[in-house]
Amino acid sequence: MPNSRLRPRRSAGNELVSRSLQSAEHCLGAQDFGTAYAHYLLVLSLAPELKDDVKETFQYTLFKWAEELDALGRIPDLLGCYEQALELFPDDEVICNSMGEHLFRMGFRDEAAGYFHKAVKLNPDFSDAKENFYRVANWLVERWHFIMLNDIRRNRIYNAAIQKAVRSGYKSVLDIGTGTGILSIFAKKAGAHSVYACELSKTMYELACDVVAANKMEAGIKLLHMKSLDIEIPKHIPERVSLVVTETVDAGLFGEGIVESLIHAWDSLLLQPKMQGDDGSCEKCGKVIPASAVIFGVVVECAEIRRHHRVGIKDIAGIHLPTSVKFQSPAYCPLDSEEALEPYTTEKMSRVPGGYLALTEHFEIMTVDFNNLQELKSLATKKPEKIGIPVSKEGTLDAVVVWFVLQLDDEHSLSTSPSEETCWEQAVYPVQDLADYRIKPGDHVTMEVSCQDCYLRIQSIQVLGLEHEMDVVKSFTKNEESPSLGNEAELCSALANLQTSKPDSVEQTCVLESTEIALLNNIPYHEGFKTAMRKVLSALTPEKLLQAVGTRCQSEEVKSGSGQNENSLQSARDPYYVLDVSEGFSILPIIAGSLGQVKPYSSVEKDQHRIALDLISEANHFPKETLEFWLRHVEDESAMLQRPKSDKLWSIIILDVIEPSGLIQQEIMEKAAISRCLLQSGGKIFPQYVVMLGLLVESQILVEESAVQGTECTLGVNIAPFINQFQVPIRVFLDLSSLPCIPLSEPVELLRLDLMTPYLNTSSREVKVHICKSGQVTAIPFWYHVYLDEEIRLDTSSEASHWKQAAVVLDNPIQVEMGEELVLSVQHHKSNVSITVKQ
Repeated sequence: MPNSRLRPRRSAGNELVSRSLQSAEHCLGAQDFGTAYAHYLLVLSLAPELKDDVKETFQYTLFKWAEELDALGRIPDLLGCYEQALELFPDDEVICNSMGEHLFRMGFRDEAAGYFHKAVKLNPDFSDAKENFYRVANWLVERWHFIMLNDIRRNRIYNAAIQKAVRSGYKSVLDIGTGTGILSIFAKKAGAHSVYACELSKTMYELACDVVAANKMEAGIKLLHMKSLDIEIPKHIPERVSLVVTETVDAGLFGEGIVESLIHAWDSLLLQPKMQGDDGSCEKCGKVIPASAVIFGVVVECAEIRRHHRVGIKDIAGIHLPTSVKFQSPAYCPLDSEEALEPYTTEKMSRVPGGYLALTEHFEIMTVDFNNLQELKSLATKKPEKIGIPVSKEGTLDAVVVWFVLQLDDEHSLSTSPSEETCWEQAVYPVQDLADYRIKPGDHVTMEVSCQDCYLRIQSIQVLGLEHEMDVVKSFTKNEESPSLGNEAELCSALANLQTSKPDSVEQTCVLESTEIALLNNIPYHEGFKTAMRKVLSALTPEKLLQAVGTRCQSEEVKSGSGQNENSLQSARDPYYVLDVSEGFSILPIIAGSLGQVKPYSSVEKDQHRIALDLISEANHFPKETLEFWLRHVEDESAMLQRPKSDKLWSIIILDVIEPSGLIQQEIMEKAAISRCLLQSGGKIFPQYVVMLGLLVESQILVEESAVQGTECTLGVNIAPFINQFQVPIRVFLDLSSLPCIPLSEPVELLRLDLMTPYLNTSSREVKVHICKSGQVTAIPFWYHVYLDEEIRLDTSSEASHWKQAAVVLDNPIQVEMGEELVLSVQHHKSNVSITVKQ
């Protein structure tokens, strides 16, 4: 606790202040933080000259009282305390940052970012606030804004279509989902009399206000902080408009609500459309840009998509995955599932690691006319339409990849095809639940296409073989009707595929994130952990462990009685405790349990994940009580790292050091410090240490994806200074194997984080990098070697890795010549790493 023993200068008016300070100190000693906080408020209101003296103690009291209020769920009181504190200390970056952290935990990301941003402005060297702001900035201003604004071709085509419409008489404009306001500015520059723009995101709305003001158009463009669905006439805009412009389309076209917003616009905000053959003035007619869209697809083989959406192995480090556990990715979840998100994921297919193979010609999925109200209304109610596509190449059916051509008018169009160099990614519909994923020429891939809940849905993907008189369905999903069958052999095959589990067996659908599925498919990861854990346990009890492992490795006949052998071993002495607190779904505790006298604890939170782990345990002949779920034993997550029993310590604690995004996990060193105190003699933390590696590259794409490059790409509209406030120095979720870049150096070691021997760590170091190729350094990609021990290493940049990589993008490129040396300054503070070039 900070030193609070302060006394104001004695005077008749300061007696109350003096007594309040004494009371505050007493309350702090008794840990009565609420009363202490009230006393400090009184002191500061009566004696503001003491602000500097009591600032540190006041902060401590505020933070402790806020923790209590948070735990009690008294959120209004918590926010009220922070507002009071910021009235007293409006320029205190620590209080601003703490307020932001509370807001962020409550889900108020926009508001949290405002406080983080203010804290960074008050103190640009405040590492905690910078890290918080960088993490939130990615949500507030999504990275595609930068990529899209740097797409000069896209900007030119939209500008040309808007100019053509306005000059032909569509003079009143509503820009739905304006973002930075660029389309509104195009309309005003084209000569529109009145321009209205709406934006739901508070951050983007404020950013658009700055952009419009900087381009001296605040008098001609009215910005509305609201959804278009809430706009009313004449309350928000005086009358119906003649032109709606929008780019509220995602990779799957409909995912940002364009159908719903345009139905409302035609019903309530737009003039009636121009009738065919009507040659009159456009000022009394309404239209939409874009006018229409055509959606296309192609069936592909792609190993990278497969390993992120299908568990492709039956055994993981000796652990059998039973058929009673069915793994699915969120993209495949039914509409009524709580796990359901968008029914697709997205990829830049031209940059997907390992590439892809088209197994069909591209085909048309759907067309939509945005200027036809009845067609828009029928989209959401239309029954799914079944389409069949002939297979042109043999391969593995992994996904349907979707893109579209946006027809802005009869002259201007934009394609999001993977063959086009645009800012767009493609929508990817992973294929699951087929009995056989191999397809060949002569087969047909069938699917049902709909626009349910205003998402493009591609479901019931099946394969029909046409070599028989009747179609033979290779896939058998649980909702499927009985297939047509050609002969007795096919009937037997179908019966085998449709065979149900025993009535008393449990089937569990386990929904995993794509990174969790990729982790299950990561064989080196699980084999490495198994070997490393066996070594630690062997060192602790070599004879008994070898005996237990030998028992496990015997034949099936002996295996049926292995439980008795293990029970006798466990009765001979207490088991060793293994705690897995890695993020998400992990089978490492079951692998640990297979190594003999071990009591493994899992920290998974979701019930469906716990049920799946129980089923996997039972399928591998572990006694049901072998695996424990640790969060059932602790009151809250903050107490997760505790002793398993009052008189026992952990033999192994497994921590997640690296996020799937490629960053170091937050507070990992604090968790490691607690873990070291809870290890028995000879126990280990996994991983034991991590080495960060990096290299210098020239990559124009990384530059363009990180910041808007001047005004040329935005056709003279001044946007860059405003949106670039939200640029972050580190790009995450990168695939270095397919990133367009030119390496200018060999990989070098940037940083070492040792979880077992922290005295080896340094908070800063300088690294000399030898230049092996002349060019411009624009970025420093980095990845990690994760050492479970001195011999077992996992590489986060390997082909099998479930981790992605990250890169520091330089503000200004640095010209280098072959043979030179560049010195990098690497700073490590908590989980935040900064890498700068020392000039």
